[in-house]
Amino acid sequence: MKEDGTSQEWFSTIPFGRGVWAVGVFLLAFATRPATASDSHVVESYRKDIKPILVKYCFDCHADGNKKGNVSFDAFKSDEDLTGKRELWHAVLKNTRAHIMPPARKPRPTAEEQQVLERWIKYGVFALDPKNPDPGRVTLRRLNRVEYRNTIRDLLGVDFDTDKEFPPDDIGYGFDNIGDVLSFSPLLAEKYMAAGQKIVASAVPTVARVMPVKELPPKSIPAYNKATKPDLGQDRNIVPYFSYTKGGKLEYTFQVDKPGEYRISAEMEVRGSFDFDPSRIELAFRLDGQEKMKVEHVWINKKTFRYEFKVQMQPGKEHQFELEGTPLPAGKEAGKKKLASTILQRISVRLEGPLDRKGWPLVKNHEQVFFRGEAPAAVGERRKYAREILERFVRKGFRRPTDDKTLDRLLKITELVYKQPDKTFEQGVSQAMVAVLASPRFLFRIEDADAKTPQGAAYALIDEYALASRLSYLLWSSMPDEELFRLAERGELRANLKTQVQRMLKDSRAGELSRNFAGQWLKARNVDHVPLNAPVILKQEGSTAKVKLDVELRKSIRLETELFFDHIARTDRSVLELIDSDYSFLNEPLANFYGISGVEGKEMRKVSLPKDSPRGGVLTQASVLMVTSNPTRTSPVKRGLFVLDNFLGVPSPPPPPDLEIPNLDEAAEKAKGEPVMRELMAKHRSMPLCASCHARMDPLGLGLENFNALGMYRDKERGQPIDTAGKLITGESFTNIRELKSILKDSRRRDFYFCLTEKFLTYALGRGPEYYDVEAIDRIVEQLERDQGRFSTLLMGVIESAPFQKRRTSAPKAK
Repeated sequence: MKEDGTSQEWFSTIPFGRGVWAVGVFLLAFATRPATASDSHVVESYRKDIKPILVKYCFDCHADGNKKGNVSFDAFKSDEDLTGKRELWHAVLKNTRAHIMPPARKPRPTAEEQQVLERWIKYGVFALDPKNPDPGRVTLRRLNRVEYRNTIRDLLGVDFDTDKEFPPDDIGYGFDNIGDVLSFSPLLAEKYMAAGQKIVASAVPTVARVMPVKELPPKSIPAYNKATKPDLGQDRNIVPYFSYTKGGKLEYTFQVDKPGEYRISAEMEVRGSFDFDPSRIELAFRLDGQEKMKVEHVWINKKTFRYEFKVQMQPGKEHQFELEGTPLPAGKEAGKKKLASTILQRISVRLEGPLDRKGWPLVKNHEQVFFRGEAPAAVGERRKYAREILERFVRKGFRRPTDDKTLDRLLKITELVYKQPDKTFEQGVSQAMVAVLASPRFLFRIEDADAKTPQGAAYALIDEYALASRLSYLLWSSMPDEELFRLAERGELRANLKTQVQRMLKDSRAGELSRNFAGQWLKARNVDHVPLNAPVILKQEGSTAKVKLDVELRKSIRLETELFFDHIARTDRSVLELIDSDYSFLNEPLANFYGISGVEGKEMRKVSLPKDSPRGGVLTQASVLMVTSNPTRTSPVKRGLFVLDNFLGVPSPPPPPDLEIPNLDEAAEKAKGEPVMRELMAKHRSMPLCASCHARMDPLGLGLENFNALGMYRDKERGQPIDTAGKLITGESFTNIRELKSILKDSRRRDFYFCLTEKFLTYALGRGPEYYDVEAIDRIVEQLERDQGRFSTLLMGVIESAPFQKRRTSAPKAK
């Protein structure tokens, strides 16, 4: 590509002869001049150059009274009206590129004619300017559940379960990060407020320092012996304890880290019999051989006692603490009454201190949540410190620096709280943090234009803070890290894009790209919940296999797809391996499920597939095969639609709303004998209204019939050999899954590049593809062709594209 975005190779691809020079001049005119759909040049070119192509290849079905697909090129009021229908011409562009139109049995435009048609649509009807591409609209995007959870984790270190706390996100264009469908209701606003309070309460300390408390374990505990010890009933395992009639001794050793005064406390519970017990016991407390306290206990039931004493101690010495119980005579009131089994139980000894607050450490998480030590006592210094904390927190929470007015409001909230007699400085800051987490600037990804944008420019680069967020939410589904913030602050992120992308891909958080992009594009995230009745599926096939489709196996099936995509992304392999490969990611249970030997253990790892294996690529992975099946059988329609939508980019339209679609299961019951899926589908396809769409779907779906609804390989269905042969609507024939994958990887490779690029751009932008994205997609596809489909080409192509890098400065003028 040239620097201005025009192709430097397009001219060399047009055959010489037949007016090539005139065609070249026509193409260059539209490639360098913005136009509008009503422009006289567009209409004139339609009449002169485009209409003859349509008459030659399209009018048989779409003119002169014919209206196949509800399209007729001669049914418009005028040529101006026809050339202004961008949606129509977008469909023409996609269908002619994919060789769906004209059909395989009809003559098709030559390469030269196709180039003329494409250029006219892009630079005439769409009025695209390759020198200044339209980046499209900026969609205000709310953080979805995954992004919110990850952002809170990276901001405050809290793993907040958004699946339980928030309602599911709506889906648009196959993804849950699409701005147009991420609604914001009053109920959700309340949930965000409650979530903010819960998150801050669990992450942010309410005080700066706390006195250290250490539970001291005894050096040894005598073993329980029913013959010599009292019957403890349900409390038998509660140790240590003293019997009133046997006594005992517990010893503790410990050291202190700082000099000062400490407190040693002992807590215990008396458990007596129901009847009066005259037994007594004396407890002695000794530290380093010196007796510190002595108390006497008599009969009582279920009462807790606490004893404590203070002592000065120095570090560097091991201290010895003893707690000894000595039985005392029962006394005159005992008489001839039998002694019961009263005990001292639940004995716990604690060391607290030093008691002087100056020796207390900062509480856990204090410095991890934007504090940098204890707040100063002076009013002015404390206010300054609070502002510093909030500025750091808001910068990360809002993913950009904020203005002074916002900080002043947050500081006011902080002061109103911590100035109350019973509140702390930390509690004041916490309340301001709750306000930040409930703010639209945290919940929504708000983007600003670069300040260097020339006045009056139609499009502007987004500023580098917005670019940092676009990068991090694309690759990590989370907020930018400190390095991205620093580069954005210095205005150096764009200059270091490739280095940063490579760094980010090495981070463990890059696994979110596989989970959230590939997991939705390939439907792997649905595996955990797709309803499949394994016993019924296997019984119908006459299989004796035992399959336990439990949580662990479903997890392995999902991970296979995620790890497979992750490997391609991180090691920069060709995206064509998504169609076919000689490896996958398996563990022993999944390998056994597939019938592959030699894999041991539960750990998922890269495994080379046997040479004769029909597997390889995601289409033969159980995740795809399961989510495109019905609960008790395969669904060639669902599988065919999946391939059309996610690999070829030409999904079939839904059936007419008033069409009564026959149920295949009912048809199977009424049919004589044991009809296989291909026979049932043939009967369904015989309906005229169904034939055209099923001609696209069925060959692809039936090509995967060797895999049952669980994704297990089979040769027969209902005792009959499975016929997977078929012919695509574009004309290519195949006999099995290997040949089908070969077609998708070779002759339909470019269709796959277009489809994958469009899906990835949709996920990256958070909006659906539009006509003005065609130029960006075309450039990426051309580069993929040159680079043999390297994943880095796709990734950097999207990141460096105008839609990812820029935004409109205002609504575009009507065209």
